[in-house]
Amino acid sequence: MKTNLGYFALAALIIFTACNQSKPTAVDEDGLATLSADSIRLHVSRLAHDSLLGRKPFTAGETKTIAYLQSQFKEAGLEPGNGDSYLQEVPMVNIQTYADPQMRVSSPKGGFSLKGFADYVIWTDKITDKVSLNNDELVFAGYGVVAPEHNWNDYAGLDVKGKVVLVMVNDPGFAAGDTTLFKGKTMTYYGRWTYKFEEAARQGAKGCLIVHTTEGASYPFSVVQNNWNASKLRLDDRSKAKPYTDINGWVSLPAAKRLVAAAGMDSTSFFAQADKRGFKGSSLNLRLSTNMKVETTFNKSFNVIGKITGSKRPDEVIVYTSHWDHLGVGTADETADSIYNGAFDNASGTASLIELARAFKSLKTQPERTVIMLAVTAEEQGLWGSAYYAQNPVYPAANTVANINIDGLNPFETTRDIVTVGEGQSELEDYLKTEAEKAGRVLAFETHPEAGYYYRSDHFNFAKVGVPALYTSRGVNVIGKEEGYGEKTAAEYREKHYHRPSDEYDPATWTFAGGLDDLKLLFLVGKRLAFETTMPKWKEGSEFKAIREKE
Repeated sequence: MKTNLGYFALAALIIFTACNQSKPTAVDEDGLATLSADSIRLHVSRLAHDSLLGRKPFTAGETKTIAYLQSQFKEAGLEPGNGDSYLQEVPMVNIQTYADPQMRVSSPKGGFSLKGFADYVIWTDKITDKVSLNNDELVFAGYGVVAPEHNWNDYAGLDVKGKVVLVMVNDPGFAAGDTTLFKGKTMTYYGRWTYKFEEAARQGAKGCLIVHTTEGASYPFSVVQNNWNASKLRLDDRSKAKPYTDINGWVSLPAAKRLVAAAGMDSTSFFAQADKRGFKGSSLNLRLSTNMKVETTFNKSFNVIGKITGSKRPDEVIVYTSHWDHLGVGTADETADSIYNGAFDNASGTASLIELARAFKSLKTQPERTVIMLAVTAEEQGLWGSAYYAQNPVYPAANTVANINIDGLNPFETTRDIVTVGEGQSELEDYLKTEAEKAGRVLAFETHPEAGYYYRSDHFNFAKVGVPALYTSRGVNVIGKEEGYGEKTAAEYREKHYHRPSDEYDPATWTFAGGLDDLKLLFLVGKRLAFETTMPKWKEGSEFKAIREKE
């Protein structure tokens, strides 16, 4: 019989830790019994139902979703969180694009066409009726990063004004596996696609195309293809002078290699140069042409806010967040299903807010600090609901003790571990570790830090204004399953269900046993904060520490 010594060592460690931790007290247990896996299942089944049409803002699905959340917040006993209202208006613009089916590429040696959807996906963030590329020059700008603190500038000496930049996904050093650059295997915000477009606009570029790789983006090109001629939302910022490129988008790796070959270069060595210090961008001597019609609609979406007013320090708040939105109705999959229900992402997190509200309201002693449940809009479109809240806070950032964000609650079996995304960011990590150990569990850290998950959900907008933010994901050490099972199921979700119609509630397998255990820990962290007088801090080395200290 083959034994797994690592497994038994871990089990022994858990038993030893559990025995040496103080036993949970009656105070610790208060509120936990209110949390219910069956209740979570019920809310997920309703929020992910086809009748909500994928919960996209500006649709009938939004109207139904926010009505449901308001009713459930009221039923749970939450007070309105924005004055006498449960809603915070979020002014937005919906940008629907109709791109030509091809992009013409011209070179001194001839020309060819790339196919829309198959080879590239483009859109615009501009408020206009039409954008075009008219024989515009294509320039390679490495990773498209300007990072003074890392002594890195891909745009140094490069004129990109009025041109299209081609950039690589993730951080400098990623493709080469060079862990001496930036934060090594851990992605920084410079690696995110949102940053690439922002920087290209600041540099005056007309367009920005990111070279897609599944490893660098952490999702397949099929996820990008969901954006082909789809409507996209962003904040209505007409009163601000914010720069935008005319065209943003992605190109597949095979298409990018074809472009480099047309420029007369070998793609392997050409892209590899971007991972070296001293890299200098250059023109590919190629020109691009395509057109895109644009329709814009201005409207308002809504964040949903409920609260439990603190008994002693009501001006100090703990904010739990989850995004209620998903992708709506879009491209049909192989089963002809076109509703992107977003059951895991993020009906499960939204259901968690309702459960947490019930648990906090059931406490025998009212929290001393105010506890907020904030269901935000338009996360899938660019974290816009939380961005608007951070820019227009109902409760000032200086008085916000912490943000605890839930973006996907484990629908399956219990795990020995709970995973913190963003290792070493704040002391909230230590709070979670303490509660996990009391429960005989262990704190683990994300196994794919190169995916940049800390910059991909709503807690990021709280971090950007200095609020310590905790974001967890389901563990991978599944009780009763073989080693590697958890990683396997997580990879299967990313490959087959992430941002696809198949992310649906499955009553046969979604027990939420693991999710319930995780939610209990997040409840206990928030409860501890709600009775403390101190404020958790950012840790040394966090890029957000200085923001908090300036307040």
